[in-house]
Amino acid sequence: MSSRLRLARNFSGFPFPGRLDGDAARKILDMAKTAVFSSEGINGADYLYVDMQKLDPIDRTMLVEKHLASTELASQNKPCAAIISKDESVSIMLIEEDHLRIQCIARSATIEEALEKCEAVERVFEGSFDMAFDPNLGYLTSCPTNLGTGMRASYMLHLPALVVTGHISAIIEQCGRIGVAVRGIYGENSVASGNMFQFSNQGSLGRNETEILTNIKNVSMQIIDHEFKLRNELYDKNKSRFEDRVWRAMGTMQSARILTTEEFMELWSGVRVGVDMGIIENIGAAMLDDLMTQSQPASLQKMAGRSLTTEERDTHRADLVRGKIAAHGK
Repeated sequence: MSSRLRLARNFSGFPFPGRLDGDAARKILDMAKTAVFSSEGINGADYLYVDMQKLDPIDRTMLVEKHLASTELASQNKPCAAIISKDESVSIMLIEEDHLRIQCIARSATIEEALEKCEAVERVFEGSFDMAFDPNLGYLTSCPTNLGTGMRASYMLHLPALVVTGHISAIIEQCGRIGVAVRGIYGENSVASGNMFQFSNQGSLGRNETEILTNIKNVSMQIIDHEFKLRNELYDKNKSRFEDRVWRAMGTMQSARILTTEEFMELWSGVRVGVDMGIIENIGAAMLDDLMTQSQPASLQKMAGRSLTTEERDTHRADLVRGKIAAHGK
């Protein structure tokens, strides 16, 4: 579904965020803002500065739904911010678990593209400020698992066949043995809604960037191969049952007047498989992926321009889904 690269960095001479007072936090925000918007290394005009304290809860949550901010950043009451590229491929989280969390997302398996963007942003800060660094431990971070390169590389994978056959449990267990973390759709402590799983390296100490990238990419590609083989086996074993499951999901999305988040994500997963397998041909994967984000609670409320009750959100979600599918199915 997508690949993501994240670099954790801290400015030298400042306490880590857990012990940072308000004045020091604001100074770091000013330093980061100045670096990005006055740099020759990247075009500051391509970025927006977002003061998290000035956002209402809906806007904060919407950034989490779009994977542009973490739940931790969105829930902070102390000074914190994000600098986000206008195309939403780069997000620099400021005063989260670390002073800087440089995150780049690529809508494909090309994680090298995400690394290239991250390194361009990193050079802006490295060229202007000293970072907390130890010759033996590498970059110093709040959490020991990020020591070393401070790099977290991850793939977001859609794995319905592995889930329905029960094979996902063995994969998660095996990943734990080889240093690969498995999380839900919104990272740590989130559920695998819509059969979406995030695979990433558990640590970065003692390994260089190339080793981390190669390992997580190899593991993810093996899992993808396993998923596709299972899909084909299920399809060949009982074509009618497989297609019925896909078209029932599609039919419900086309006609439902009320859709909860959980039900929508389950249906979305079934339709996405149908598109991937060539069973559904009149709608595209990109539209479905955008629809997944747009159908989340905060995004729905943002589009409505007001706070919605749970029942209102479920109705708005169903209206949105029907409209999008009808428009793209012509």
